[in-house]
Amino acid sequence: MNQKLKVILLLFLLPFFAFAQSVITGTVFESNGLPALGATVSVKGTSNGTSTDFDGKYKLDNVPSDAIIVFSFIGYTTQEIAFTGQSSIDITLKENLSELDAIVLIGYGSTKKENVTAAQTTVKADEFNKGAIVSPGQLLAGKVAGVQVTDASGRPGDGPVIRVRPGSTLGGNQDALYVVDGVPLDQRNASLNTINPADIESFTILKDASATAIYGNRASNGVVLITTKKATLNSDLKLGYDVQFAVNQVQNYADVLSAEEFRQLVIDQGRDTSVLGTANTDWQNEIYQNGTRAIHNFTAEKGYETTSIRASLGYTNEHGTLLKSGYERATLGLNIRQDFLKGDLKLNFTSQMSQEEIRNADGGAIGAAVVFDPTQSIFNTTGAFGGYFEYTNTTGPEPNAPRNPLGLLNSLDSQLDNAQARLNLNAAYNIRKIPGLKFTGNAGIDYNEFDSYSIRDFNSGAGARGNNRSFSEGFRRNQLIDGRIDYKRSLESLATDMEVTLGGSYQDFVRQTTGRSTVNNSLQENPVGIDESTLVTAFARASFDIKDLFVLSASASRNGSSRFSEENRWADFYGASGAIKLTNTTIVQNSGFLSQLKIRGGFGQTGQQDIPVSFAFLSVFTPGQPQAAVQFGDQFVTTIRPEGAIDLKWETTDQWNAGIDLGFFDDRITGSVDGFYRETSDLLLFGPLPAGGLENGSFQNAGSTSSRGIESSISIKMIQSENINWTLSANATVQEIEITDLAGAQNAPVQVGGISGGVGNTIQEWSVGFDPTTFHVFRQVYDQDGNPLDGVFVDTNGDNIINDADRVRYKKANHDVYFGFTSNFNYKNLDLSFTLRGAAGGYNYNNVASNAANYGSMFPTNTQNPIYINSPVDILDTNFSQQRLFSDYYIQKADFIKLDNISLGYNFPGDKVDIRASVTGTNLITITDYDGVDPEVFGGVDNNLFPRNRGLIFGLGFKF
Repeated sequence: MNQKLKVILLLFLLPFFAFAQSVITGTVFESNGLPALGATVSVKGTSNGTSTDFDGKYKLDNVPSDAIIVFSFIGYTTQEIAFTGQSSIDITLKENLSELDAIVLIGYGSTKKENVTAAQTTVKADEFNKGAIVSPGQLLAGKVAGVQVTDASGRPGDGPVIRVRPGSTLGGNQDALYVVDGVPLDQRNASLNTINPADIESFTILKDASATAIYGNRASNGVVLITTKKATLNSDLKLGYDVQFAVNQVQNYADVLSAEEFRQLVIDQGRDTSVLGTANTDWQNEIYQNGTRAIHNFTAEKGYETTSIRASLGYTNEHGTLLKSGYERATLGLNIRQDFLKGDLKLNFTSQMSQEEIRNADGGAIGAAVVFDPTQSIFNTTGAFGGYFEYTNTTGPEPNAPRNPLGLLNSLDSQLDNAQARLNLNAAYNIRKIPGLKFTGNAGIDYNEFDSYSIRDFNSGAGARGNNRSFSEGFRRNQLIDGRIDYKRSLESLATDMEVTLGGSYQDFVRQTTGRSTVNNSLQENPVGIDESTLVTAFARASFDIKDLFVLSASASRNGSSRFSEENRWADFYGASGAIKLTNTTIVQNSGFLSQLKIRGGFGQTGQQDIPVSFAFLSVFTPGQPQAAVQFGDQFVTTIRPEGAIDLKWETTDQWNAGIDLGFFDDRITGSVDGFYRETSDLLLFGPLPAGGLENGSFQNAGSTSSRGIESSISIKMIQSENINWTLSANATVQEIEITDLAGAQNAPVQVGGISGGVGNTIQEWSVGFDPTTFHVFRQVYDQDGNPLDGVFVDTNGDNIINDADRVRYKKANHDVYFGFTSNFNYKNLDLSFTLRGAAGGYNYNNVASNAANYGSMFPTNTQNPIYINSPVDILDTNFSQQRLFSDYYIQKADFIKLDNISLGYNFPGDKVDIRASVTGTNLITITDYDGVDPEVFGGVDNNLFPRNRGLIFGLGFKF
């Protein structure tokens, strides 16, 4: 080859030498020394990248000579290494706590927070409400937009009612689906009180259908994922002991006439004063006491190279504010993790066991204390009826008179013992031969045994009526087996990360109860109640992260329920959602103030099958109770009654959701806004059947509802410094729901909302075009001074007759707006936090006043001997001559703001032990115009609610 040709060839090959590229191999390790599966290795500024296999190994081709190699892995700090010709680069990644916080749970899995496309919120332990918390739900009150947490009452052992968005059903279960460490609870027995709140690490609330559709068959009311605390690998032994002591008192009493006011009213009405007593008894003050609550928690945890163990013991003992009421609970928690095969196989065993003792006081004493004559003494002089004063006639206690409140309380011995064991074994196996493929399986059981009794002193005023003993026992069992395969792969040519999940679930529920009760003073066996149902689900999900900009996700489930006939047993549900991560665009990154911007949207369909009966589609007969036996000659025969049969099918809910997530100034300010619209069809509800059978009604698919709302939340880091940190958070929800069809119930309104006063009366109505909690009342007429005219109502239909046809739909119990506000302040070792919560736009029916605040009730005529009954002070304003149960006068505005809790604490760090001391106040202030004891009444009918308590809690914690 001549010299000229060599020069030409050299010039031709020179560009290829200039851009010569190399191949790099190596291994990526986690901080604990285990291989990092699925870590990303890429050339900075290019789409050239790869992922590590199950041994943490990688091979990266086409590496330029001046490249920067980027190593990234979820939960770890991204690291960069300059390429200087190395053929192999091994690296050990360092944990990044802020990135670990960005891993969130989703249905059957987890993902990066930035890749969440649905409406969901996670609340972690450091964000929980403070205080002597007994029920886990109380940790969430006021914390999450779209989630209402309402204490059912102040009764010891009562848990709160949790609602995620407006209830989508009318006759079915309105509770969210609770999933504890991967085990879905039985929605008809989902008592969270069996879980020690101190063992909970986080709540994740899935709100919209695109997030919940993978659970399909019972996700219409949202899903609450509960994760319990676990130890980490390679961690030191940690011991902890916390003790809290609380003093509680009733926040508010019903406003009734004092003894002096009562006497004067009797005189003013020209009544016989000889019926009055000589005492001055405040019956409400007599039945309530200062309650106490003590909570002890001990924890121990240790992590080894391949094993971690966390154990906890908890004990709660509460003496309620109502005499004879109380609650005692002991809990044992155990979490064990064991890794095998170099971390490819992970076993997690979770155990939660509890023993509860609920001491039931006679709740009837609350209503009796409102109406019992305040001029009568507590005790009598004869010693009859346990020594308590009672109204009598010639045969014994007067049946149409109230019982002595203290006599009711002290003559009853009632208790429920409840033992719960919730066990779950989870196995996760990385399949080495197929990088990115993992199998996860769950086997769990939730077993509950209960035993209760109620014994009334036969010689008491209430016991003299007979039927004074009852006993019951039984068990509930929830068994679960599920499994899924997850596959993750990076599609480099498409710059897309793909995740696919396929799985199935089998869950079986068994409930059995037996009991005995007295009939004609003879203890007889009750019929055995057995209920069994099964749910089978197959599910799938696929998600795609495209160019770290677009996220698409879709899920589907096929569900079978034994509650339905074979023709209607199976149903398919699905969801799809997407997001645009504008955070990763140059427009946001160069804005100077925006640090986060994501737009989300989704749609899904979910189902409902949880009704109180398991075989409503069959023609079945229900045995009657012994108390309802019919006498034939010398024998009593227990009756049976037919139950209506309708070929039921799934209730379905379609839901649309759109949202935006925002962050400003390096996330000093973050927030989100979500809007949703939901339609529920084929409502499962109990309604009337056509004439021709013996049945009064049956569960049936009878109509539809629609709901809509806007949820917003914001968090502001007011101060961030070495010694001072202050964060303010707020959330608000605007929502509404209406019934759009009742055709299955012959399109006739359905009367609901039972009240005291008369027999079988109701105050609310389900009607097309209205909220399900709408009241059905007469429009009250007032005089020129604004005083209600006794028995005068608006003739709404103009027929000159006042009857039920003149009742109208007026106001509703559901609030239009719910909101919460939280402040967390830290100065060095000092911390101060509080939570405000409120609602507006809802109304209550004051049944306490409507039932008793009238002269007809005060001076009854249906007793053998004259008696007088006390009244709420409202009688002084109305002067009603008799009960006006259906007057809209008793529909009262129930807006409120509550200071739920405020807590002050100080940490005393030490060389061997850290000590924390705290003082917390709960339910301290309520701002409202409502006349009743408490404006927060679930369902809107206020009828002698067990008062909620105001508490002061002292806490001391030790960490060794």
